[in-house]
Order: sequence, then C-alpha cells, then structure tokens
Amino acid sequence: MMNDNQELDMSRLHWLMQMLQTVDVGLVVVDKAFDIQLWNGFMENHSGVRTSRARGSNIFGLFPELPEQWLTRKLESVFTLDSRAYSTWEQRPHLFKFKSYRPLTGKSDQMYQNVTIIPLTGMDKSVTHAAILIYDVTDIATSKIELEKANQELARLSRTDRLTGLNNRGHWEERLDQEFRRFKRSQTASSLVMFDIDHFKKVNDTYGHQAGDEVIKLVANTLMQLQRETDISGRYGGEEFGIILPETNAEQAVIMAERLRISLEAAKVNYEGQEIQFTISLGVCEISNEMTEYNQWLELADQALYSSKRNGRNQTTIHSA
Repeated sequence: MMNDNQELDMSRLHWLMQMLQTVDVGLVVVDKAFDIQLWNGFMENHSGVRTSRARGSNIFGLFPELPEQWLTRKLESVFTLDSRAYSTWEQRPHLFKFKSYRPLTGKSDQMYQNVTIIPLTGMDKSVTHAAILIYDVTDIATSKIELEKANQELARLSRTDRLTGLNNRGHWEERLDQEFRRFKRSQTASSLVMFDIDHFKKVNDTYGHQAGDEVIKLVANTLMQLQRETDISGRYGGEEFGIILPETNAEQAVIMAERLRISLEAAKVNYEGQEIQFTISLGVCEISNEMTEYNQWLELADQALYSSKRNGRNQTTIHSA
C-alpha cells in the first residue's frame, strides 16, 4: 500500500501531466537523436498528429517542412551549452506551420509563434533532452503588422500630393536637397527640369476647376509613364511640376523633357463632352559646382522655364551660365 507521501506524489504527477496536456502552449520534448518523447495536447490539436504517433518519431521525419538546418543548430547549442535558445515571430514567423484557430476574429490565417528551447538534465546533471515551447502570438503579431502598415500609409500620405500621386512639394524639395548633396560628394552630373501648363488659368476659367484637375492628373500620369525609375518627380504647386534626373546632363535632360512636351501636346482631356488640349513649357538646368545650395539650382531651372514662356511657350529651354 502507498503511504500518504506517495499518494501526494502521484497526485502531483497527475496534476502536472494534466497541466502539460491542457496548457495553451505547445510542448515538445526531444532527445539528442531528435526523437519526440513528449507531445502535448496543443501540438496534437494544431498539427492533427496524435500523441501515439508522434512519440518515438523523429521530429524531422514527421515534419519534413521544418527548417532542419536552423532547428538542428538551435538544439545542438542547447545540448552543448546547457542554455536556452529563443526565436521570435519577427525573426521567423513560425516554426510549425499551424493555421490560426481564430480566423473569424483574427487577421491572419497562419499562427505566428515565439519559440523557446529549454535544456532538460538527467540524474547525472547532463543535458539529455530539450523542451521546445511554442507560444501562439498571432494577436500580437497581426496587431503590430497592422500598426506598421498604418504608419507606412500615413508616411506615404504625408509625402504624396493627393490629386496626382506625385511627391508633394515638401518631400520633393527634400529629395532635391539630397540630390544636391549627393552631387557635391560624387561630382556626377544631374539635371533639374521645371515645367508648368501653359495658359492654365484659361483652362480653369473656360471649363471649370474640375476640368483643370483632370488636366493636372493627365500631366502627372504621363510624367510617371515616361520617367525612369531613378527620376524623382513632384508637383511643385498649382500647375507647376519638377523632375530630378540623377546622372543626367542637360542635353540628355532635354531629350526627356521634349518627349514629355510632345506627348502632352498630342494628348486630349475629355471632360463633359468637351475636348481640352493644352501645352507645357519647360526649363532645364544642369547642376554645377558654382551652386552653393539647392535653392540656386531651383531658381536657375525656373529662369529657364520663364525663358520658354517669354519666347512663345510650348518649348524647352536650357539654362546657360
């Protein structure tokens, strides 16, 4: 017959096993051969693999989709160093590819996991087994991801012109300053194109401001189609636009400017049954060492633009010293 202490020990063992099976954390115990010795209810429920099948099976044989090289390195460090190892969902979204069990209230169909690997010692104090703990952190992960997306969208909106989708004036000028400082370091050619829509006030007065907005959007869309990935365009204000052309001299910039001018001269805006045609005037200025700040570069490109307007509009002028 068992005495009271033995009965208490058996009760404690029963409680412990019950807790391990019902706790909302995955628990897997493996030996040095990576064979599974313990597989709790969490793992059984989410993997669909029953405990009777898991126990004694090699973890990589049972789950070939596991990152074997990474997990082997983690486990071997735990066995060798007798210290814990960790992995967060931000480093590796999951260890076991489980579906989220809160698909209706959550925002992810996969379970994000934090992982802790704990060394387990035997009677001789040597590490004989490792316990892998799987924590479901899907709610935390999806909340952070949504917050980061919202912050990125706010950042994008803060630098984007709402009507055209181009860089707004503030952000575009920041990029102009960056390009100016890059030139000072690298001495690589760079050009600036400033342009605006000819007689835009007449468009607004004749067809209305909504029609004017359609003209501005067409200009922006055409610009985005023609520019290179490295070019930086922005709406400078009203009907005026700017394009930064890195690694481009003035003659090369004129080629791009003329392509834009000719494309827009041939374009038409259809608004409430009326066709609106328009032209643009452009000024080009290549950066030089005589400039001490980006505002000078901007002013000289503007001067070239105004020369185009004085000389009859619908043309491109290069600023010459």
